[in-house]
Amino acid sequence: MFERIREDVGSVFHRDPAARNTFEVLTNYPGLHALLLHRLSHWLWGQGLKWLARTISTLARWFTGIEIHPGASIGRRFFIDHGMGVVIGETAIIGDDVTLYQGVTLGGTSWNKGKRHPTIGNGVVVGAGAKILGPFEVGEGAKVGSNSVVTKAVPAGATVVGIPGRVIVKRQGEDDLRRKQMEERMGFDAYGVTEEMPDPVARSMRALLDHMHAVDDRIEVMCKALRKVNSEYQNKDLPPIDESDFDCVQEESDVQDERGQG
Repeated sequence: MFERIREDVGSVFHRDPAARNTFEVLTNYPGLHALLLHRLSHWLWGQGLKWLARTISTLARWFTGIEIHPGASIGRRFFIDHGMGVVIGETAIIGDDVTLYQGVTLGGTSWNKGKRHPTIGNGVVVGAGAKILGPFEVGEGAKVGSNSVVTKAVPAGATVVGIPGRVIVKRQGEDDLRRKQMEERMGFDAYGVTEEMPDPVARSMRALLDHMHAVDDRIEVMCKALRKVNSEYQNKDLPPIDESDFDCVQEESDVQDERGQG
């Protein structure tokens, strides 16, 4: 038991830079309080003491603003950040190292008995205000964007955004490698936003990077043709790109990234 508590406290330090010491975490983190009380109520639920389990769950909701049904199954190192308004239904199953932010609902869409709530895989992050509704699975390492409404299965490693939730799967290909090389030359990390988040400015930057790479290829072909026609043709180096010219773009990307995580 104490080993599990140490793990739960350690997960707070790992995922919340505002946490300063163990005493502060144990006394001032409602997400941790709700989790510890759920561990007790879930054990009582399994022993058949269902009224007592529900009563403890109700008290936990009064004190923390987080409602976790005692029938829900929660894995190790589970972390609820801020926590107010989180609702987890009876048949929900949550894996290890899962993070939920405030206002998240793991709910059902049916009044029938049986499996009604989602199964959340290991390492999943669910943003503030997101609603995951139904008896489907959210794959390992997936991310659910803030205020998304998810009603169907999510593949492992994917990101879901919007209402209704749209699945965005990271794709690897030749264009991704070329774009990354152009970003490194510019000193700009567009993937901090565009790899998963559908930000319109970031999409525009990605299109510009693709266009710039195509122009570079065409100019290289033209230079080779000119050297064949005129052996004295000298191919001068292009002026270097100053990273300081992109400071404003990097700052904007950092802001967008922080908003996406919050």
